[in-house]
Amino acid sequence: MSKKIIFIRPKPWPLANIKVADALAKQFPDCDMEIINIEDLVKKKISIVAINTVQTWLNYGKDILAGHKNFKAAFWRTPYIFHTVKRLLKQRLSDQEYLFTFQIQSLFDCSLPNVPHFVYADHTHLANLNYIDFNIEKLYSEKWTALEKQVYDNADKIFVRSSNIEKSVIEQYHQPADKVTCVYAGNNIETDNSITKEKSYTEQNILFVGIDWKRKGGPDLLEAFNLALKKHPNATLTIAGAEPNLHIKNCKVIGKVAPKDLISHYEAATLFCMPTRVEPFGIAFLEAMQSHLPIIGTKVGAIPDFLQNEWNGILVEPGDIQSIANAIIKLLDNPDLCRLYGDRNFNLIQERYSWLAVSQKMHAHITAHLSLLSSNDKN
Repeated sequence: MSKKIIFIRPKPWPLANIKVADALAKQFPDCDMEIINIEDLVKKKISIVAINTVQTWLNYGKDILAGHKNFKAAFWRTPYIFHTVKRLLKQRLSDQEYLFTFQIQSLFDCSLPNVPHFVYADHTHLANLNYIDFNIEKLYSEKWTALEKQVYDNADKIFVRSSNIEKSVIEQYHQPADKVTCVYAGNNIETDNSITKEKSYTEQNILFVGIDWKRKGGPDLLEAFNLALKKHPNATLTIAGAEPNLHIKNCKVIGKVAPKDLISHYEAATLFCMPTRVEPFGIAFLEAMQSHLPIIGTKVGAIPDFLQNEWNGILVEPGDIQSIANAIIKLLDNPDLCRLYGDRNFNLIQERYSWLAVSQKMHAHITAHLSLLSSNDKN
């Protein structure tokens, strides 16, 4: 049997794409892993880039000009690029045998004939319909979602990060329930446990980490923070990732920073608050949890999987400014409660939300499936 694994991802970034590859490789130490970045494969062919640029405008030009779709995102969602990536991969990988192929995300069908294939997705396109704030104008056509369904149809096993996406793949893409498994996700930043577990939780430092300021609920947090200041005038808010132009008391915007540079901010924080409105997953929540922080989040996407209201943080409705403010005040009022929630979060990360735990679950399912295939071949 071949000892080679092909790991396929759109590109190295975000950091989870690297973490998953590293974790999976460690689960199969006797196998060689080859990593293929789809963007690199496509950009080597200038003619493909040129043709797909035209296809992007033909398919989505009106929506791009109207502001409903982003050109860069639309570029990777044309039928032309979907089928072209399939062809390029087949050409690239047709001369060898593989133990299995594994793709992260579901933009392309990276399966090969007669090779076991596994998909790991953090979201589906149709899952957007479950968000109250989702603009229906941003939805891609039924032709595109049919191609996305093909990705799931051709996978031997589909791994997902959260129970809401497990439900979406089964109900909206009509996949058998036993084909889909929620293995969760891991955090990407390792803070110093000796520092975070000894927090006093009296500093009243609120941390927000997210690049998409509006979608992540940044404006809602600002309004809530101003309300909380009436009770806790010394509280501070640090905004990392996003770069809104703000001039607000006790608020510091640090903008985009490297993951390693976020560590000190997690270590200095008292609580983490990101009242997001639309959220594929929210890795920043896991980073905060690993840092012994209580968290405030919204009842959207994957968040209810890891945030149990009044157990390890406070869960609010998206857009509910007063509830966000009340949650901030409640946690700042009670450092002991912050410590309790923070310790529970740290323990939950160790048990479920580490890349080691995730890759171990994947390994168990993959090896069981390969064994079943091998047994069937012998029979």
